[in-house]
Amino acid sequence: MGGIDLTPLAEALRERLAVIADHAHRDRDQAAHLQRLIDASTRIDTLITDLPSGELDSQFRHYLEKKSYDKALAWIEGAEGAGK
Repeated sequence: MGGIDLTPLAEALRERLAVIADHAHRDRDQAAHLQRLIDASTRIDTLITDLPSGELDSQFRHYLEKKSYDKALAWIEGAEGAGK
């Protein structure tokens, strides 16, 4: 995928996972926790919209379209390691 910088998307996907895993915050303040999750998801949606979809790997694009964010993050991490 040559010149496409997926670092911001990978960071946003990791942040979403961190929010989901933050059970203490969820238990302490459900509304604030939900807002953090909404904010993280909105950031992901914005970053995805800004990607040149015609240049994306078809499998990666599929993960994004189906909101399979764990798989998308794994794909990014694998792609970075493989030099894709």
